[in-house]
Amino acid sequence: MLIQDENLTDRSPFLKLRRWQWWLLVAINILFLIAGQAAAVLLGRFYYDQGGNSTWMATFVQTAGFPILCIPLIFLHPSQKLETSTSSTYPSIKIVALLYFVLGLLVAGDNMLYSVGLLYLSASTYSLICATQLAFNAVFSYLLNSQKLTALILNSVVILSLSAALIAVNEDSDGPSGVSKGKYLVGFICTLGASALYSLLLSLMQLSFQKVLRKETYNVVLEMQIYTSLVATCVSTAGMFGSGEWKGLQDEMNGFKSGRVSYVLTLVWTAVSWQVCAVGVVGLIFAVSSLFSNVISTLSLAITPLAALLVFHDEMNGVKVIAMLLALCGFCSYIYQNYLDDTKARKSESQSHTDDVIQESHHV
Repeated sequence: MLIQDENLTDRSPFLKLRRWQWWLLVAINILFLIAGQAAAVLLGRFYYDQGGNSTWMATFVQTAGFPILCIPLIFLHPSQKLETSTSSTYPSIKIVALLYFVLGLLVAGDNMLYSVGLLYLSASTYSLICATQLAFNAVFSYLLNSQKLTALILNSVVILSLSAALIAVNEDSDGPSGVSKGKYLVGFICTLGASALYSLLLSLMQLSFQKVLRKETYNVVLEMQIYTSLVATCVSTAGMFGSGEWKGLQDEMNGFKSGRVSYVLTLVWTAVSWQVCAVGVVGLIFAVSSLFSNVISTLSLAITPLAALLVFHDEMNGVKVIAMLLALCGFCSYIYQNYLDDTKARKSESQSHTDDVIQESHHV
C-alpha cells in the first residue's frame, strides 16, 4: 500500500525525508482529506437546510477555491517545474489542454451529481452511499489500469455493494423534510452515479499519468488538479447563468434562515473545505499512491455519518448502522489486501537489493 510504482519512486522528493518525517507528512495529509471532506459535506447539507436550493451554486463551490492550490505550486519544488516543462517525453500543449478539458467536464458532471444527491439525501445517507466508490474503483482499476481482482478485493466490492443496497431498500431511510420517495430515489441514483464517475475519474487520471503525461511529479499532479478545477468551475458558472439560477441568488441570500452573512460564509468555507480536501488528496497521491488516497477518502465517508449524527441529529436506525459497519468491513478488506501487496513488494525489493549487493561483490 505504501509502495509507489517503481518508475515513479525515484522522482519523489519525499524519499529524502526521514521515516518519522514521512509518516508525519502522510498523517497531516490524511487529516486534511478527512477533515476537509467531512466539513464540506456537512456545510453542503447546512446550505440546503438553511434555504439554499441552487444545485449549480453547490456544484460551483466544489471547485471554485482552486486558486488556493497555486500556493504550494508556486513555493514548493521549483526545480521540478523546470524538469516538467523541458522534458522531451512531455506531450504537446494541445494534447495536455484537451486532456484537462475533458477531465474538467467530467469533474463538473460528477460534482453536479453529488450536489443533486446531497439535495435529496441526509448527510449520513449520502456519505454511506458515497462509500461505494471504493468498489467502483476496484472495477475500473481492473478494466483500465490492469489491477488484479483478488478474493479480498472482490469481497470488498460485494460488501460495499450490499451496504449501498441496504440503504436503497430501507423504508425508514431519512431524507430532508419535504423530500418525497421519488426525489429520494433520484438522490440515491445521482449519488451512486457520482461515486462511479469519481472512481472512473481516478482511473482515467492514473491512465493519463502513465500513457499521456508519462510523469507524476508533485507539480504535474497539482497542475492537473488546478486546471481540471478551472474547467469545472467555468462549466458550473456557465450552467448557473444558462439555467437562470443566478437570478434567484439574491433572494436566496435574503431568505437564508441564518442570515446573509452566514450565507456568504457557508459558501466560502465550503469552497475552502473542498480545497483542503484536495490538498490532502494530492499530497497522498504523491507521497503514497492514488489508491491509498481513495481508500482514505472512503474512510472519511464512513466517518461522516457520525459527524452528521452530532451536527444534524440524523436518524441512525438499525439498517444504517449495519450499512456503516458493512462499509467499514469492506474498507478493512481492501486495506488488508493492500497490506499483503505492500509486504510482498517489500520482500521483492529487499531480495533485489540483496542480489545487487552480491553481484557487486562478485565484480570486486
